[in-house]
Amino acid sequence: MIYPKNIEIKLGFDKIRQLLKDNCISTLGQAYVDKIQFSNNFDLISKLTLQTSEFGDILRQGEGFPKNNYIDVSEHLKKATLYGAFLSDFEFFDLKLSLHTIADCLKFFDKSAPEAYPNLKELRNQVEFDKKLIGRIELVIDDRGKIRDDASYELRSIRAKIIEEQSLLRKRLDSILRSAKQQGFAKEDALLTLREGRMVIPIAAEFKRKIRGFVHDESATGQTVFLEPAEIIDINNEIRELHYEERREIIRILTQLTNEVRPHVQNLEKAYQFLGMMDFIRAKAIFAQKIGGIRPSFFKKNLIEWRKAVHPLLFLSLEEHGKKIVPLNINLSPKQRILIISGPNAGGKSVALKTVGLLQYMFQCGLLVPMNEDSSMGLFKDIFIDIGDEQSIENDLSTYSSHLTNMKHFLEFADRHSLFLIDEFGTGTEPTMGGAISEAILEKLNASKAFGVITTHYSNLKTYAENHEGVVNGAMQFDSKNLRPLYQLEIGLPGSSFAFEIAKKIGLPEGIIHKARNHVGLEHVNYDQLLQELEIEKKNYATQSQVVQAKEEKLKEVTDEYAKLRDYLDREKTRIINQAKAEAQKILQKANQKIENTIRIIKENKAEKEITKQIREELEEFKEEIKPTEIVFEDPAPVEVEEEVLVIEGEIQVGDKVRLKGQTALGEVVAIKGKDVEILIGDLKSNVKKTRLEKVSHKTYKEEQKKIKRSFKGIDMLEKMNNFSSELDLRGKRAEEALYELEVFLDDALLLGIHEVRIIHGKGDGILRKLVREKLQQYKEITGIRDEHADRGGAGITLASMK
Repeated sequence: MIYPKNIEIKLGFDKIRQLLKDNCISTLGQAYVDKIQFSNNFDLISKLTLQTSEFGDILRQGEGFPKNNYIDVSEHLKKATLYGAFLSDFEFFDLKLSLHTIADCLKFFDKSAPEAYPNLKELRNQVEFDKKLIGRIELVIDDRGKIRDDASYELRSIRAKIIEEQSLLRKRLDSILRSAKQQGFAKEDALLTLREGRMVIPIAAEFKRKIRGFVHDESATGQTVFLEPAEIIDINNEIRELHYEERREIIRILTQLTNEVRPHVQNLEKAYQFLGMMDFIRAKAIFAQKIGGIRPSFFKKNLIEWRKAVHPLLFLSLEEHGKKIVPLNINLSPKQRILIISGPNAGGKSVALKTVGLLQYMFQCGLLVPMNEDSSMGLFKDIFIDIGDEQSIENDLSTYSSHLTNMKHFLEFADRHSLFLIDEFGTGTEPTMGGAISEAILEKLNASKAFGVITTHYSNLKTYAENHEGVVNGAMQFDSKNLRPLYQLEIGLPGSSFAFEIAKKIGLPEGIIHKARNHVGLEHVNYDQLLQELEIEKKNYATQSQVVQAKEEKLKEVTDEYAKLRDYLDREKTRIINQAKAEAQKILQKANQKIENTIRIIKENKAEKEITKQIREELEEFKEEIKPTEIVFEDPAPVEVEEEVLVIEGEIQVGDKVRLKGQTALGEVVAIKGKDVEILIGDLKSNVKKTRLEKVSHKTYKEEQKKIKRSFKGIDMLEKMNNFSSELDLRGKRAEEALYELEVFLDDALLLGIHEVRIIHGKGDGILRKLVREKLQQYKEITGIRDEHADRGGAGITLASMK
C-alpha cells in the first residue's frame, strides 16, 4: 500500500518517469514507463532490477546492442487481422525495419556466452516468429519503402509499358512544343509540365485555338494555358489506364503479403512487446549510469543499510552546475527502526527524508539506485508519507488538520512491514500541544514496530528517542564557526537548531535575542547549548582522528620501505660475505701451496744459504701480495661526470650485454623468446621487451661490474622501487606516446615484482581503452584484466594483475 495517492509527485518520482521517457528510443518503451508501479513482490523486484543491471553491463562493455528502428507497429498489426484489409507499402516498410531490429536483438543474446544475461535471455526465450517473414517482405518492399518492380511478373510488365508509353509521349510533346515555339505560340523557355496527372504544354492564351487539344488549366494571370494536344490524348489515356492497372496489381501484391502476415500476428505482438521491453530496460540502464545507480544487496526483510546514497534529482541538478552532492549514510534495523532527524533549518533534513523515500520507492519499482555497492536494500509492504503543506479549502482542512488526517491513516495501517516518512512532525499548531500529540503518535508508531524517518525541531521527541528502544536520534551537521550547513547526517545524537546563532548572524538586535533566551528558559537554552558543544567536540575528535590516521598511514609506508631496504641489505650482506669467504679460501689454498713448495725446494737443495735466502725473499713478496688492503673511510669525493656507455649496433643474441633504454642498469641476455628477452641484472632475472633494450660492448659491461665491486653505491633497483608508482595516467596522450609509456611502465612493474597496476585512460570514445587492453593481453605475465569499481572510475580505469 502507498499513501497518499499523489506520493509520486511528493517524492519527485513523476520527474523520474519523464527522465526515463526521454531515454527511450520509441513509444514502445515509453508505454512501459507509464506502466511502472510500486511492488512488494520480492521475486518480481529482483527480476526487474537484475534485468536493468545486466543491460548496464551491456552498455559498459559497448557490445553494440541494436538501438535503431524501435518502431511501434501495433496499429498495423491490428489492421492486418481484418480479412480483406491490406497494409500499405510504408506500413510494410515500418514492419520490415522493426523486424530486422527484433532479429538483431535475438541474435545478440544467442551469440553471447551461455552464462551471460540470464534474466534478459528469459525475456528473449518468450519470443518466437518466423524469420522467413522478413525475407518475404524484402522481396516486395525495397530499401526506400517502395514496391519493387520485380514484386511480381505482372507488375514488372506494367511498369515497363508505362516507361515505354511515357517515353513516346515525351517525344511527341517535345516535337509539338518545338513547333509551337518556332511559330511563336509558346515562349522560348516553356517546358513540359503535368496537370491533373496528364502531360501538357504551356501555350500563350491568344494562340490556344491554333493547336487542337484540351485545356486543363491556366496561369494565375490568364496569359498562359496548359493544353493537352489532341494527338497525344490517347497516349495519356493509355498511361492513365496503365497506372490504374499498376495500382490494382500493387493492391493484389500487398493483400497477398498481408494474408501471409496475418497468421503470425499473435507471435509478432509478443515480439514487439519484447522490443518495447528492451527499449524500456535500456532506458532504465542509461538513467542508472547517469545517476550512478547500482543494484545493492537485496533482502526479503525490513532493512535500510545504505552507504553514500544520494538523491538522484538533486545529484543531476548539482552536476549540471558543476557542484557535488553530499552523500547520505543511514541504517534502519529492527533494533533501530525509527530515526528522528533534527538540526537547523535549510540544513538538509527534508532532503535526507525524501532521499530515503524516493530511493526505496524507486527500487521497489524496479529501478537501480545511487549508492555504494556495499549497501543493503530491504523490502517494505507499505510506504506512507506526510510531506508538505496539504491545506485544503474545498475540504475545510487546515495544514495541521491535514497532518492529523495523515497520522490517523498511519496509526490505523502501519505495522512491522511499513515504512513511514514524516516531515516537520507536529508543526502547524501551538508548540506545547503539538509536541505532546507528536510524542503520543510516535509512541504508538514505535509500538507498531514500523520503520520510519521523522524530521523535527521538538526537544521532547529528541528526548524520547534517547530513552526508548527502537528510536534513535540523528543530526544534520552544522558548521557552528561559520554558521553554515554541512548536509551530513550523523546518527546517534540529536541536532541543535542553532536558532539564536543564526539570528545573531542575520543581524537581529542583541536585546531581542537576549529576551528570547529568557523566554525559552535556562534549562532549554542549556540543553541546546550542550548539543552544540557535543557537536563541536565530535567534529574536533573527527579532525584529530583523521590526523592520527594520516600519520599512521605515513608511518606504515615508511616502515614498509625500511623493511624492504633491510631485506635487500641483508641479502647483499650475505652475498658479499659468501663471496669474501670464497676469496679467502682461494688465498689460503694458494698460500699453503706456496709454503709447501718452498719447503720442498729447501729440502731438495739441502738448505743452501743462497737458495734459501732467495726463496725467503719470494715468500715475503707473496705475503705482501696477499696482505689485505686497509679500508680508509674518507669524505665523499666530488660527483664525477658519468662516462658514456658505448652502445653498439647489431641484433641482440643470448650472451650479449645490454642496457634498458633510459636506465643505467646493465645486464646479460640469458634467453630470448620471440619479442621477450630474459636478462640477468646482478642476481635478479627479469623479462622485458626486446625493443626496450640496447646492446652495449663487453668492455663497457666489465668496467661497470668493476665499479659495482669497488663501491657499493647507487643501487638502481632500490631507487626504482622507491620512485615507482603503481598508477599510470594516459589521458590526453596520443596513441603512440601512450603505448610507449605503457610498455616502459609494465616493464618496470614486472622488474620490481609489482602484483597489480592501475592504468587511467578515460572513457571517451573507448579508443585508448581498447589499445591499452590489447597491449596488456600481449604480456603472458599478466593474469587478469578488469574495469575499476564503478564508484572509482569504472570503465575509465583498467586494473591489471601480474604473476
